[in-house]
Amino acid sequence: MSALSLAVRDSNTMLRRNLLHAWRYPSGTLNLLLTPIMMLLLFVYIFGDVMSAGIGGGGADRSEYIAYIVPGILMMTIGSTVIGAAVYISMDMAEGLIARFRTMAVYRGSVIIGHVVGSVLQSIASVVLVGAVGVAIGFRSTDATALEWIAAFGLLALFALALTWIAVGMGMASPNPEAASNAAMPLILLPLVSSAFIPADTMPGWFRPIAEYQPFTPAIETLRGLLLGTEIGHNGWLAVAWCVGLTLLGYFWSMALFNRDPK
Repeated sequence: MSALSLAVRDSNTMLRRNLLHAWRYPSGTLNLLLTPIMMLLLFVYIFGDVMSAGIGGGGADRSEYIAYIVPGILMMTIGSTVIGAAVYISMDMAEGLIARFRTMAVYRGSVIIGHVVGSVLQSIASVVLVGAVGVAIGFRSTDATALEWIAAFGLLALFALALTWIAVGMGMASPNPEAASNAAMPLILLPLVSSAFIPADTMPGWFRPIAEYQPFTPAIETLRGLLLGTEIGHNGWLAVAWCVGLTLLGYFWSMALFNRDPK
């Protein structure tokens, strides 16, 4: 059997292990999933009338605000879900499973690949569920073509991959699962200071560059452009650049932590 076949076989085994763990213990995923759903319902039904005043120069109705906020919530869903990857891999580290896998005749990277692929699949499933809630409360994307839908799905998957690698690095660098969960909290907090809920150009001048050029805002604006036909501008290449950069950073960080000699 070739080295590539062994790598695929072992990575597939680790992926099945992580998916079975998520299936048998769904409470962690559900807890992370409830956060964006509650945020969506809160901002639509509690703050929707007030927040919509800042959309499109003011005077937008609730349906327009739903269309505005759902792409941001979908990206926030990814940030919430990948925290599970940080916690689960930290649990494997704390329980000695990573050290055991290092000594076994398996492809070394298969442990991390299993966590990454499993987290991306969970993120996409979570996005689908939250998207279904968005449709149920009135979100519509009537102008998007089939190609734009494919591009939107690809952006969501790429963003999930990027954040998952960062989360895995955070989990491996943390001494315990609780610390890993705390270290990954910016992945939930960053969307709150992005254009997810209000346009970045309505924010104070000193704060606007932070909101405009952090990873979530370009991705959210690109997703809005694909689904709603709004102007994408430079956000498309910024979103891709952030995704590629975070993926490479997370990959090399995680592999460096995995390959270091245990103390």
